[in-house]
Amino acid sequence: MAITGTENPLLGETTCGSLLQQLQVEQECLDVYKRKVDQASKSRALLLQALADSRLELARLLSALGEKSFVGIPDKSSGTIKEQLAAIGPALEQLCRQKKERIKESADVLSQIQKIRGEISGTLKISEKMGTSAVNEEDLSLNKLDEYRSQLQELQKEKSERLHKVLDFVSTVHDLCAVLGMDFFSSITEVHPSLNDSVGVQSKSISNDTLLKLSKMVIELKEDKRMRLQKLQELAAQLTDLWNLMDTPMEERSLFNHVTCYISATVDEVTVPGALALDLIEQAEVEVERLDQLKASKMKEIALKRQTELEDVYARAHIETDSAAARERIISLIDSGNLEPSELLTDMDNRILKAKEEALSRKEILERVEKWMSACEEESWLEDYNRDENRYNASRGAHLNLKRAEKARILVNKIPALVDALVAKTRAWEEGRGMSFMYDGVSLLAMLDEYTMLRQEREEEKRRLRGQKRFQEQLNTEQEALFGSRPSPARPLGPKKVMGPRANGGASNGTPSRRLSLNTHHGSSNGVRSVSRDGKREVSRPAAPVNYVAIAKEDAVCHVSGSDPAPASP
Repeated sequence: MAITGTENPLLGETTCGSLLQQLQVEQECLDVYKRKVDQASKSRALLLQALADSRLELARLLSALGEKSFVGIPDKSSGTIKEQLAAIGPALEQLCRQKKERIKESADVLSQIQKIRGEISGTLKISEKMGTSAVNEEDLSLNKLDEYRSQLQELQKEKSERLHKVLDFVSTVHDLCAVLGMDFFSSITEVHPSLNDSVGVQSKSISNDTLLKLSKMVIELKEDKRMRLQKLQELAAQLTDLWNLMDTPMEERSLFNHVTCYISATVDEVTVPGALALDLIEQAEVEVERLDQLKASKMKEIALKRQTELEDVYARAHIETDSAAARERIISLIDSGNLEPSELLTDMDNRILKAKEEALSRKEILERVEKWMSACEEESWLEDYNRDENRYNASRGAHLNLKRAEKARILVNKIPALVDALVAKTRAWEEGRGMSFMYDGVSLLAMLDEYTMLRQEREEEKRRLRGQKRFQEQLNTEQEALFGSRPSPARPLGPKKVMGPRANGGASNGTPSRRLSLNTHHGSSNGVRSVSRDGKREVSRPAAPVNYVAIAKEDAVCHVSGSDPAPASP
């Protein structure tokens, strides 16, 4: 290639070609320089951008982590850009690791929170795994993490409380099912399958629905228990009444001790498994039905037994009744079928109760009557003792009779006061009730009045006999003074053996007496006599031990028979 306009080096001249070449080299150098400068500018700009981005990322990380500052961040004006960029790198790496750890911790806490909330709401099924919870990476501060942890603690506490409630409900259901004889597992799994014992405690359902169902089940089972106990107690009471009614032996009663033992128990006291099972209640119902049928067939025997009990109450209270008519009425009612056996027995129980109340009201007066009759019996014995001419002989037992005679005289002296007190009590009783006090069908006041009259007549008879005795003794004395004493083969008349009524009913002057003819000779030796007047049932009671007490009663019968009606039969 020809070079024109250039300096020939040999000639030392500058040519145009060489100058152009020089200019091209310079331009190329200039272009290279410019490229270097542009490249350096771009590189610097990139470094500055990277530094700015690093500083921005650093600030964002610090903000997300809630950190206001971080140890190890270099000063913005120290060192070159690369040095500054190299210095900020480790801080960024450390903050990124801290961010990842904070995200993982927050995600774990949020997952637990979400799981417990799912368990509480019932939306989480058993063995179902929770997905990764989304974490707000803009707020990874410790305060936020602590907030998550606080929520988790509250939820864990609520879960623990709910779990305790569930376990308590399950335990209660188990106990109730045991007492009621029900299948616990089938009952509890109807609420939720996780409540089975084969499932771990932490896996049991604690949802609102589960708690509500368990609560309803416990309420229903408790109500069922209460109703069954009430039914069992009613059956136990019926069994007891029927047993007592028919005098069922203890061996037969003991077969149902498991029923009668709860007759007065409260609901909480019944804890024995199977105590309120349906088959046990059905067994008791069958027994009650059987005894009811047996009771109907033995109704007459039971009713007449009640009537005997009623008659015994009246007999002990000395109340006269028409037993034959009452028994005929009972048999007629049973045969007619117009009255339920239970109603008849209830009516008879009420009669017995009223009879006992009436007997109680008569108790004090009857006790005084017994004392009066006992005193009269001693008086009768004393009269017999005084008529015995051999009473002072040194015979066997004479000293005992002498002691008894001393006590009898003291007691006999109290008879008037006993009679007066008895009359006052009897009148007060009659005024308070507006009716006469009847003693074995006779007015007690009439008996006492007649007794008082007879006692007065007897005292007058004694005084008359003593007067005759004194007159006879005076006459004998005068005859002895006039004619002298002379033996007489005839036994002199004396009053000793004719004082008071004789055993054959004759009076002292030999004239038969109507009252004395009714003498029963002091009653039986054991103080008990039989009353069979007008064909009545014989009743064992204390006797009227003295002749004139029996006479007074008979005269009182004659006195009141035409005016006082007989008491109604029980």
